[in-house]
Order: sequence, then C-alpha cells, then structure tokens
Amino acid sequence: MIHARTAACAVAVAAAAGLALLPAQAQAAGSVHLYKIYYDSPGTDTRSNASLNAEYVQIKNSTSRGVSLKGWTVSDAGNHRYTFGSYTLGAGKTVTVRTGSGSDTTYTKYQDRRAYVWNNTADTATLRKASGTKVDTCSYNSSRYDYKIC
Repeated sequence: MIHARTAACAVAVAAAAGLALLPAQAQAAGSVHLYKIYYDSPGTDTRSNASLNAEYVQIKNSTSRGVSLKGWTVSDAGNHRYTFGSYTLGAGKTVTVRTGSGSDTTYTKYQDRRAYVWNNTADTATLRKASGTKVDTCSYNSSRYDYKIC
C-alpha cells in the first residue's frame, strides 16, 4: 500500500513538473502582437546594410481579418521608433521590420537606419496603435541567444 501511494505521488509530481515545463502561449489567438525580435545579427557588428537587416522585429496578426497598422509604432527602450505608413497586415500574416535599408514589400519593411536599434543583451520592444495605446511589449535579457520569441 505504501509503495502504491509513493508511486502515485511520484506520477503526480512528474505530471505537474511536465506541465510546468510546457511553453506558455505568448499571445492568445485573435490579436496583433510582437512575435519575434532578432536582436543580435550573426557575426561581427560591422554596421553593413546586410548586418543591420539581419536585426529585426516581427509583428503577427493572428486575427481572422486584415488590420490597418497605419500610424502604429514599434520602438525599443531607447525610443528608436518605426512608424507604419498606410499598411494593412493580412489575417494570419507576419510583417518583418528590418533595421537597415531596402525596398519595402508586403511583408518586409525597412527602417532605413545606419546604426543598430536592438541591444545585444537586453531591451524591450513596444508596439503601439496610432492613438498611442500600448498593444504589446516584449523584453529580453540574455546574451546567450540571438533572438527572442515573444
């Protein structure tokens, strides 16, 4: 009888521990939110356009309809800000906002900067509507990884 209780307790503890290890869903379905920040571009930080463009933030629309991002901003803790022009992010789609220069496409936008935005060890991204209302934030504090899934 004691062995059965011990085994049952061990199973319960293992199950609870397993549940604790499962990743939490960052954002509920049906939102526009920060999805990923690639804050440390590969290799040496040379400020080349290729290196600057390897640093980016992604915004995902997990709603079932397109959402106008006109006037929305994404910024870092140092208030480096990118403002969307007239743009609608399609249902279920993701847009990548790269730091360097390039030609904007439907799902890739460029900040046209000549310096890095995202700190390599710690920073916070903030997504705001055109009204200034905060939609989402995503922070990281690690030099062990190059990106953060929000």
